Amino acid sequence: MEIALLGGTGDIGEGLALRWAHDTDHELVIGSRDAERAESKAEAYAAELDSRGRDADITGADNATAAAGADVIVLAVPAYHLADTIDAVADDLDDGAVLVTPAVGMKRDEDGFHYNRPGVGSVTELAAEAAPESAPVVGAFHNLPAGRLANLDADLGIDTAIVGDDGDAVETVTAVAEEIEGLRAVDAGPLANAPEIEAITPLLINVAKHNDGMHDLGVRFE
Repeated sequence: MEIALLGGTGDIGEGLALRWAHDTDHELVIGSRDAERAESKAEAYAAELDSRGRDADITGADNATAAAGADVIVLAVPAYHLADTIDAVADDLDDGAVLVTPAVGMKRDEDGFHYNRPGVGSVTELAAEAAPESAPVVGAFHNLPAGRLANLDADLGIDTAIVGDDGDAVETVTAVAEEIEGLRAVDAGPLANAPEIEAITPLLINVAKHNDGMHDLGVRFE
């Protein structure tokens, strides 16, 4: 399977790329608005895997090229770039390609971080509105600790809640998520439930900020 990580040069993109490259044999394409930056990051990720004896299939390209031909496209971009990123690659998507968004809208004040819910209900639903009809949208990876994810020496032991209206797309994302060792995917229902999942992220950041030793918090549903 080919997985594209648009915005794959950022924190969550790096963590997912390294974990999939280490734990699976999927073909990974790192996307960026700047092709040279994507290629440089892909080389860095491949070098990290090579140092661990893993020959990873990672390349870099501009976002549109990365998305073309991919089976799963992870939109690892901030919420305010999400719709524009989808618009920029929409014509390059194969029919049935699954779009995955981990983006969360947040605002910050002197008290901490707070969920910034968009008018459509959630950032995940915002992505669904921007996506072409042929590309189902799934929300996943919202609450993952990026630093822990990118540290291949760290055990995960955490969950990712998945929301989506297309059963086949949810099944696909669940399967690739659980190929990451120590990550369990849990079904949180349709896209309408995305606000509850997205709102967990600012809570985790606030808890991490106010408690020593909790800088890489994740979620486990038990």
